[in-house]
Amino acid sequence: MNNSSLPKLVPSAVAVGIGLLIWFGIPVPEKVTPEAWHLLALFIGTIAAIIGKAMPIGALSIIAISLVAITGVTRPGKPEGAIADALSGFANPLIWLIAIAVMIAVALTKTGLGTRIGYYFISLFGKKTLGVAYGLVVSELVIAPVTPSNTARGGAIIHPIMRSIAEAFGSTPELGTSKKIARYLALVNYNTNPITSAMFITATAPNPLIVDLVAKATDSAIKITWGQWALAALLPGLVMLLVMPLVLYFLFPPEIKNTPNAKELADSELAKLGPIKTSEKITLGVLGLMLLMWAGVPAFLFGPAYEINATTTAWIGLSLLLVTGVLDWEDILKAKSAWDTLVWFAALVMMATFLGKLGLISWFSLSIQTSISYLGLGWMAGTAILVAIYFYAHYFFASTTAHITAMFAAFFTAGVALGAPPMLLALVLAFSSSLMMSLTHYGTGTAPIIFGSGYTSLNEWWGAGLVMSVVNLLILVVVGGVWWSVLGYV
Repeated sequence: MNNSSLPKLVPSAVAVGIGLLIWFGIPVPEKVTPEAWHLLALFIGTIAAIIGKAMPIGALSIIAISLVAITGVTRPGKPEGAIADALSGFANPLIWLIAIAVMIAVALTKTGLGTRIGYYFISLFGKKTLGVAYGLVVSELVIAPVTPSNTARGGAIIHPIMRSIAEAFGSTPELGTSKKIARYLALVNYNTNPITSAMFITATAPNPLIVDLVAKATDSAIKITWGQWALAALLPGLVMLLVMPLVLYFLFPPEIKNTPNAKELADSELAKLGPIKTSEKITLGVLGLMLLMWAGVPAFLFGPAYEINATTTAWIGLSLLLVTGVLDWEDILKAKSAWDTLVWFAALVMMATFLGKLGLISWFSLSIQTSISYLGLGWMAGTAILVAIYFYAHYFFASTTAHITAMFAAFFTAGVALGAPPMLLALVLAFSSSLMMSLTHYGTGTAPIIFGSGYTSLNEWWGAGLVMSVVNLLILVVVGGVWWSVLGYV
């Protein structure tokens, strides 16, 4: 028996205790149905288990689906049909968009295209340390639209390249020489990840969940498309990516400023990879085609009748990679993160959806709105408080998915009720949902990989995260606000 698959007793007990306390110990508030309150108990218990890492998130999601089906909380008076509700998340196209995109991203590592792209930009910019940093930034930006696992992108593709460069300059924690160049590059490596994750719906798994929550909260009045999201994030995201390496360079200046060896290393690694292979060319072509379809180019050129759904685009891309032999069925079966994402996404989306249908989200958002209204603030100040609480609450979360599922819908609904323009608030909260990853060394899956390499101290990591959170939020509000006005989004 694999002990890692067994529940951890303390976090499991805490999660069960919280769920039972809400279900049995706290009276159901006025204007809330017992079914809604009981579903909240299951939901909060699940989130607590995810935060405490009681079990893998996929296993917890299976248990949550089972509990929803057994208790019948989604079907007042008709519990026998609850299994259909419990499984309804699997019919959500946005969930399949991310699962299929994760499978497609396997081609980047299998063919070596992701590594080639990384070393290419290091070769292009790598004569100075700051240039190496921007090489890492551009590398991640280029592959972000087609790598929904930000952990795979920042931790499995870009981080090994960053480590190779640091080691080439003798900058390692074992030698006590991290400050030469490794500390700075590691912080850039990580702080790029939240920004690129915010720039595309397909750059991190929870983004489609946000699109779904916004659509449900506005009765489908706001349906953010892939192209709208990417365009809205373009200018503020690029400004963040331009500013971030400079801020970290000032805060944590590397001892080595010139890095001609980095270009030599990149050129050497590219030489080892050899000429670009046919499989890489096919992958590049398929990814380019998908980006064009996601951006709405067919509809723009030939009319609305040729608009292709984002999830359909992902299925087309995967089919092409299978037909051409770049990927085979074994690759798909081995894409554990894709199947894992499919299961936990379906469970959390299902629970969040029925919390809305049963009126719990409306009640909770009204409570938040009422509390802020007592302060006598206008919608701008009230919204700023909401966004700040939402953002910095991530200090208490080790999962962006858990954080978004627990808080996004209620805070979005409360902000709209306070008078915030819905599209403006949706964009600010959506992008904040990725930018908040920067705060801690456990804020997302990429963090423990890079922090665990030992290049920075805990104080340095948290200090960099706090500073970058303020810088990124300012850019988001100022640059983003002006940009969205120009686009006519607000």
